[in-house]
Amino acid sequence: MRDFLPEDVRRREYVIDVVSGVYRRYGFEPIETPALENIETLTGKYGEEGNKLIFKVLRRGEHEASGETDLALRYDLTVPLARVVGEYRGKLPKFFKRYQIQPVWRADRPARGRFREFYQCDVDAIGSRSPLVETEMLTAVSEVLQTLGFNDFTIQLNHRQLLTATLNRSGIDPSLHTTALVALDKLDKIGRDGVLAEMAARGIPSAAASAVLDPVAPREWRSLPDAEGAAAYENVETILLLCEATAASGHIQFAPFLARGLSYYTGAIMEVSVPDLAGSLGGGGRYDGLIGMFLGEDVPACGFSLGLERILVVMAERKMFPPSVERGSAEVLVALFDPASVREALKLAAELRAVDLRVELYPEPDKLGKQMKYAASKLIPFAAILGGDEIARGEVTIKNLTTGTQESIPRATVGSDIASRISRFGFGNGGSRTPDPASR
Repeated sequence: MRDFLPEDVRRREYVIDVVSGVYRRYGFEPIETPALENIETLTGKYGEEGNKLIFKVLRRGEHEASGETDLALRYDLTVPLARVVGEYRGKLPKFFKRYQIQPVWRADRPARGRFREFYQCDVDAIGSRSPLVETEMLTAVSEVLQTLGFNDFTIQLNHRQLLTATLNRSGIDPSLHTTALVALDKLDKIGRDGVLAEMAARGIPSAAASAVLDPVAPREWRSLPDAEGAAAYENVETILLLCEATAASGHIQFAPFLARGLSYYTGAIMEVSVPDLAGSLGGGGRYDGLIGMFLGEDVPACGFSLGLERILVVMAERKMFPPSVERGSAEVLVALFDPASVREALKLAAELRAVDLRVELYPEPDKLGKQMKYAASKLIPFAAILGGDEIARGEVTIKNLTTGTQESIPRATVGSDIASRISRFGFGNGGSRTPDPASR
């Protein structure tokens, strides 16, 4: 759990703006849920690994000494969504599409891009079993990643019923399917030999474990004797075909060993991978049975979650943030010469802010060189200098702190002049003069 300094927050806000902008264009609406859920809402939804990572909250007041728990910090955004749909189903549209960007908490071991408190950017569609749901979701996620500057990503696609058919074909007893999937889910982290060793430790015969990891030709998938497995492969093929007509084209790949550890998935499962990253940037899948735990009847549902923290780590390492994000929040520093000019400096700052410029007023009179050095240290591109001579002439001296050049501008037009320079030379930080990053 971390503190976020201004540079961190600017980067986070940029990514969140892109994500929410794309999702809104796909018709998804925002919701929020509380940080705390009842413990019984969360337990039993995430598999054996997930249950160990839930942050539990002790009972309070007179019950504190009991050591019992009744609440827990939100582990993900999907289970709370299922609770919300179960509770408010009558108020929601037939096809409910939502996005949600909020923090979640896991009692995990911190690592590169892995934290105990982190934001998830979720998108979910409720109410339809059509493969168009997965297609639109994969397309929206692909557009988010491309807008952020990712071009080398792959979204792996598999199906939970196809995994079940694979485990059956390999001779693994159904009672061991769940534990086998936990081991298989670690394939990208520990490799084939590691998975085989873990399966052996979990009581799975070595021959069956090896059979799970043997490659299978497409014709064999289509002719699976397991009807549900064959239908699952047909579903995967349909999604792949539909994605060819979208922004996801070229980025979706069938991955027969993709497992994903969460136990509530029932259909297609998806995961984003980029080169040189242990783990994924996000993932999701279809979970047609989860809402039924809260509503009493099954409701079709599919969702995808992007991991904001990992996206930020990779973008920072690859220097993918635009200059406008890396700069400070202010675009203009209004310099202050002496106490006598305070009122005029305040007026000038107000005039510049009135044309939607982000302005910082130097808080105390100081040498001009020190003020310019301060502005440069904060990557403020322009300084507005208003001394006695400028006041007398009705002008303002504008200094470009990137080039070092300066010139005097009539005070009546100084705001529009600076705004024009910022727009022309790309100094904008995402205000009204700069397009929404999601629209680029």
